Amino acid sequence: TGYWTTKMDGEVQLRLQNNSQENEAPCTVHDMIMDTATKFTHYTALGSKYKKGWHLLSYIEYYELCRRAAKAFLKVGLERFHVVGIMGFNSEEWAIANIGAIMAGGITVGILTTTSSKACQVLAENLEMDVFVVDNDRQLQKLIQIQGYLKHLKAIIQYKEEIQEMRPNLYSWKEFLDLADDITDERLDQVIDSQKPNQCCTLMFNIEASGIPKVMMLSHDNITWTTAAIVQSLSYKYPPEGQEVIVSYLPLNHMGPQIFDIWVTIYVAGTLYFPPSDVGKTSGIMQAPGTGFLMDMLREVQPTTFYGIPWVWDHMLDNLKASHLDSTAFRRKVHKWAMQLGLKANKKRMLGLTHLPLCFGMAKMLTFDPARKFLGLSKCEQFFNMGQGLPASILDFFLSLDITIFEVYGLTQCTGIHCLSSQQAFRLLSSGKSLPNTRTNVEEENKEGIGNISIWGRNVFMGYLHDKESSSKMIDNQGWLHTEDLGFLDNDNFLYVVGTSKDIITLSSGETVNPCPIEERVKILIPIVRYAMVVGQGAPYLCILLTIKCQINMDTGEPRGTLTSEATAFCRTLHSSATRLVDVLDGRDHVITEFINKAIEAANSEVSSETEKIVKWIILDNDFSVNNGELGAMTRMRRTVVAKMYQEEIQKLYE
Repeated sequence: TGYWTTKMDGEVQLRLQNNSQENEAPCTVHDMIMDTATKFTHYTALGSKYKKGWHLLSYIEYYELCRRAAKAFLKVGLERFHVVGIMGFNSEEWAIANIGAIMAGGITVGILTTTSSKACQVLAENLEMDVFVVDNDRQLQKLIQIQGYLKHLKAIIQYKEEIQEMRPNLYSWKEFLDLADDITDERLDQVIDSQKPNQCCTLMFNIEASGIPKVMMLSHDNITWTTAAIVQSLSYKYPPEGQEVIVSYLPLNHMGPQIFDIWVTIYVAGTLYFPPSDVGKTSGIMQAPGTGFLMDMLREVQPTTFYGIPWVWDHMLDNLKASHLDSTAFRRKVHKWAMQLGLKANKKRMLGLTHLPLCFGMAKMLTFDPARKFLGLSKCEQFFNMGQGLPASILDFFLSLDITIFEVYGLTQCTGIHCLSSQQAFRLLSSGKSLPNTRTNVEEENKEGIGNISIWGRNVFMGYLHDKESSSKMIDNQGWLHTEDLGFLDNDNFLYVVGTSKDIITLSSGETVNPCPIEERVKILIPIVRYAMVVGQGAPYLCILLTIKCQINMDTGEPRGTLTSEATAFCRTLHSSATRLVDVLDGRDHVITEFINKAIEAANSEVSSETEKIVKWIILDNDFSVNNGELGAMTRMRRTVVAKMYQEEIQKLYE
């Protein structure tokens, strides 16, 4: 058995430490869930919001429902190492179907609700999928269109909304669970007992531009070990002393949200709350705080740990700044004083100075506590950013409100997490330190000390399904995962990620440029810019595309034409009267144009070579969004998509 495999029923070698005492005992997903269900039987596990109130499940009820789902999967014909696809918004049914399919010896794959019918067909055929689980009629119709091509499909389960038209092998959630009565506990236990920690239990995929999915395999041990390592690194509550409260809103088909929402919450016996089932009906994504369900839900549920993404933190910041602007002149002065004090005190705290200034308690009462209450985070003790790293301006803003946002670093190929920050290990702009008993290496460093990041540990995935070339390229003979990300380690082993080799731009002169540091510098110098993308592949010089911070439509998740309150307030400091995006397009606002020109000059003055200078820039006529396609589901910029969408604008920059 090697460190990787390309087979769904393959087994891999676990990366165990030489000292056996340091090794967490390998276990399956079922073992981990059963352990929590037997220890914390009557504690609340899941909460689902309905119009009439909350539907709560205890841990023993959660476990029993997972077993019922597992039996029902066996009844409809799910075979060992065959696939169950789940396409729907986060819900208790999503979690139960996911765990139940794994218990039944199947392999799960989460599919984004925005995935097209054709992409579903490609995926289902490639994975020889046995069962599809969908949340509503909209997703069901996608499958009905392609059902004739899915020769392996044995059942479709729809867990939300009434089924509009009865069809063979189509079940409602209740009808599906009722099938469990025909399967004995003994038969299910035989399947559970046959599972090994080093076997595959879940898949993650990226649909490339060509439409052929690159499928990543994750083992039971990947999930259970990584979960235990995260909990060991952070400060979670356990019953009976306390119980973690988590709100699940980030898409569970991504490994980062799934590992934290489902698996870590089970490990620490926390309560996971799901949004109302009608969230996102008007669009393909969950809404941002203050523009939809999330802010209200945070205020109601009062989470103890919160996981955000840059888009979410950005909107929280804008909502807070808007509330500050609405307050009296005296109150604004108080907030300014408190935030200056908070930033200074927290930056000293990072250096190990624990003595707080005398007035800190007053600042907390007047500004910090009201800000947390406004966001629905009064009881929150840990704040995390997932996805792309946050700019220093956002980190500083929240730090000034006594909210320390911990960065994390990870890929699907390392079960979502490899490095994380915590109260014990925090540096601004760093992704923190590696999980216990893992290793991080930076190879082929350039003169600035930046090199390729490689990682080793039991979080490293099993390999790419049916793809030996990619698997052997990604994982070497010693079991190291070569991430293609760029970064450096400081003297205290904090990791700083500064881009990815896939984004490197090669100019027509043959010289190469990493666009990420340039983009971050520009965003710092131009506070009204939300996204910046450097272009210049095969061109003689670099140009940059800019988007201006715009408000989000609460119904569609798409950007409006109105600037955010933060952007408008900044324009006022420049004596510009701009309030809408059209006001600053095509050089119409000379004040803003002149300011951006000077900021670009300032950015150029900080680079080490002429090739890294930005020659031209343009403001695009809309902010990026998930719905329009410029951003992925976790709001990471999709560079190839942006380059294609704005091809005409880019060409004009080189005329």
